[in-house]
Amino acid sequence: MSLLCDLQINLNNQFTFFVNQDLISEYSGFLRKMIKQSNKKKKNHKNSRIIIEVEDFPGGSDGFDLVSRFCYSGGISIDVSNVSILHCSSVFLEMTEKLCSSNLLLQTEKFLEGMFYWSWNDIVLCLTSCEQVFLHADSYGLVDKLVFGVLAKIAQNSDMSHVFSSSSPSSSASASSQSPETARNRFDSDKQSTSRSFSCRTSNEWWFDDMSILGPKIIEKLVETLGAHDKNNDSLVLTRFLLHYLKTKVQNKSNNKLEYAGLADTAVQGVVFAAKTAFSCRKMFWVLRVLSGFSISKESRISLERVIGEMLDQATLDDLLIPAGGKREKGFYDVDLVIRLLKVFVRIGNTEEEQNLRMRRIGKLIDKYLREISPDQNLKVSKFLEVAESLPDSARDWFDGLYRAIDIYLESHPKLSSEDRTKLCRCLNYKKLTLDTCKQLAKNPKIPPNIAVQALKSQQLSNETLPHSREDNNKVNKIWNSRKYLEEKPILVHLKGFGMSEKFEDDLKMNLERKQWNSSEKVCKEKKSEVVSRSVRHGHTHSSSSFPRLC
Repeated sequence: MSLLCDLQINLNNQFTFFVNQDLISEYSGFLRKMIKQSNKKKKNHKNSRIIIEVEDFPGGSDGFDLVSRFCYSGGISIDVSNVSILHCSSVFLEMTEKLCSSNLLLQTEKFLEGMFYWSWNDIVLCLTSCEQVFLHADSYGLVDKLVFGVLAKIAQNSDMSHVFSSSSPSSSASASSQSPETARNRFDSDKQSTSRSFSCRTSNEWWFDDMSILGPKIIEKLVETLGAHDKNNDSLVLTRFLLHYLKTKVQNKSNNKLEYAGLADTAVQGVVFAAKTAFSCRKMFWVLRVLSGFSISKESRISLERVIGEMLDQATLDDLLIPAGGKREKGFYDVDLVIRLLKVFVRIGNTEEEQNLRMRRIGKLIDKYLREISPDQNLKVSKFLEVAESLPDSARDWFDGLYRAIDIYLESHPKLSSEDRTKLCRCLNYKKLTLDTCKQLAKNPKIPPNIAVQALKSQQLSNETLPHSREDNNKVNKIWNSRKYLEEKPILVHLKGFGMSEKFEDDLKMNLERKQWNSSEKVCKEKKSEVVSRSVRHGHTHSSSSFPRLC
């Protein structure tokens, strides 16, 4: 080993460098002080090599290798890919002008001063290289400079470009003739105006993909620079970018999702702020699917679900079929989410007419949803009922759709106990079952006999509610026409697989006989009235006893 390499530097407890202490101390104030301290401890060992421990060096071995080349050759090629590491290393090692002229720190600062003239790709590349020395770059102010440079480029090439003087034809024509000092002053002005304009103006999205390659710490710095962190996000452009960014990260399983939680919360606040004007119901469900992949706060989740719940009647079946995360023990779909959304929707205060219309829409949707999830073997009876009973009776004109969902559930769960079968049917309103559906229910061997009897009894003995509209009137007339056989023929409906109780048969017979008697009496009165009116027209008068007996 050459004696010229009389300094051993152990870097970050991982790497070892052998350099000449006189040469390296000409450039680094930090190492010069370390060498002096070591020499004081080793006065009696002049020929021994000095060993220095350096911890937390920016850029690790790559960074120190670049610095060593600069010291040995007196210069190094600086570009956008290495300027971040070189700058942080020179600040760490105190490579200032006090030691020698044109030291590394000054050279990196001069290179960074020309940032305003860099291309968009150059700034993004420099930011990317900044990630490996982020903590040092952030503490030295380098990240702020680069973020402001990115925002200035976005502003110059987007809809908000007229805010800055650089966008005018005259200024862009004279940009090349300006001095570096003038460019720096204009760039400092851009720093102040960029954060103000970015949140109040919409922008093109040409930069989304390029910025999506950056890590979460850089993006968080950008968000903080705009003053939009957490609950202060009112920028639609920034919100759309965050959603785009998070969508690209959620698919990568190697990412630590906790690192993106803050950005996800910021995106939620932006979505909630602009939801009613900028996001459809389907888009809101897409947002929920994306952001659910990150550890968003409970407050953010509640806010997002409240917005979706308020427009739930605009959803489709596909929107509601969100897979449950984690283990499948609770079911394939996230039923708990749908229940929470329904509770939000039911609490909405609208006019009675509007609310009834929206309720009927959501009623049809939920019946479809129940039919879709019923085959799930892990769907509990309690969850099925919780979904079905989340809506009031007014949400369904008829309960036929809900009965079909129950039938599918019973078909898919053949081992269900009689108690659970009975419990499952409690969500049905038998008075709102059409006659055909009621007949299907009565013949269904999966339905408990007591439920079938109860449904038939409700159909037979209940009085129909008067319709409130022409449409309702047509529906009721159609149903009544299909029931004429009950009035015309004294028949008993026998249930498949079991017999009716004697008491119920007697009640049913009495009811049918009463209806036949009332019908006959009505016909008799009509015929008598017809005879009287005909006699009056011919000028005949008769006593009531002279009429022939019609009945």
